[in-house]
Amino acid sequence: MILKLEPQTLANEFSQLGIHPASEAIFLHKSEIVPLKILNIRTPAANIIKQEMLACGGDCAIPAGCVVCAEERVDVILLGTYKHYARLLEKLTQMPYFGMAEIKRELTAILDAPIPQTILADGRTLNYDKMLVMGILNITPDSFYAGSRVSQLEQVVERAGEMLRQGASVLDIGGESTRPGSDAVAAEEEQKRVVPVIKALKERYPASVISIDTYRASTAEAALAAGADIINDVTAMEGDAAMSDLVVDSKAPVILMHMRGTPKNMQQNCEYKNVVTEVAAYLLQRANVLEKRGVTKEKIIFDPGIGFAKNIEQNLQLIKGLKSLTGLGYPVLLAASRKSTIGSVLGGVPAEERLEGTIAASCQAVYAGAQMVRVHDVQENLRAIRMLEAILCPSHI
Repeated sequence: MILKLEPQTLANEFSQLGIHPASEAIFLHKSEIVPLKILNIRTPAANIIKQEMLACGGDCAIPAGCVVCAEERVDVILLGTYKHYARLLEKLTQMPYFGMAEIKRELTAILDAPIPQTILADGRTLNYDKMLVMGILNITPDSFYAGSRVSQLEQVVERAGEMLRQGASVLDIGGESTRPGSDAVAAEEEQKRVVPVIKALKERYPASVISIDTYRASTAEAALAAGADIINDVTAMEGDAAMSDLVVDSKAPVILMHMRGTPKNMQQNCEYKNVVTEVAAYLLQRANVLEKRGVTKEKIIFDPGIGFAKNIEQNLQLIKGLKSLTGLGYPVLLAASRKSTIGSVLGGVPAEERLEGTIAASCQAVYAGAQMVRVHDVQENLRAIRMLEAILCPSHI
């Protein structure tokens, strides 16, 4: 009898087999093909890397015209285990040409990336040894999901307390709907909605971690003064030029989300050649704006922006390809809860009937190695996540 094994079961299988403990890591590094995509490298470099990967026992996919240098620059896809990549890095050390040094630096960074973490301005740390759940509290009259709307202050405080008891690690407070086609509200109105809520939550739950969902620096500043810990900017700091200054000065972490245009017109901006690659490149570029000013990765979180300037197919491609983001070394937040793509996939069901689809998306985030999900239903999602984590890694129980 011959059995096919899942990569996640190998550590346990090796243990039961009785191998020498020092051998386990060696075997695990040989057990999984890790596909990597290198973007926009010089064609001679692509040809050399192809040959070197083959010599190492791995492989490399290159465009058909690459051998004759039909294009000056190309993308390539590497196929290898960690052992193959270790050999490739040794070879690249001896090749100081065609941009190989930068390729080696990026390969080393992505292969040796530590588990990310987020450091709050007060020194507290969000650790991601297990996936965290962010609970949504919309202080708005027009959010797409009526079940997330809360208007009375005491009602918000009680809802927040329930989410915290259910296991929410972060509470996300928003005072303006950013659903497709929505209109902006005045900054004064947005602040009037969120600032009293944040103050009340910090008074009742002083240890809570609060995220302010805004693209306005003035609202974010007022929210931080009221006790907020994280800025969640759907425009990745492009909506307000002062936002980057605030992030630098406040030392508060920021969630950078991908979007094109504004919520009013974003669904008219859904043209992509490769949505996963383009979203990743955009978020890296926005992070670079901060890193040039001394902001570290521990202050930056990526959100691919499900439903923001993407159609159904593109949203599904992003969720499926989420590992392309989680491999970049930054914490990744998936915010797909009850969104219209789920409703469409499930046959046009309304937001009130999209819980199961949301849980499926949260489980995919676990498989992809994401650090957090933003959801309306904390308990249901967290239970599904913890069960899947226990199946994939029993030591997490």
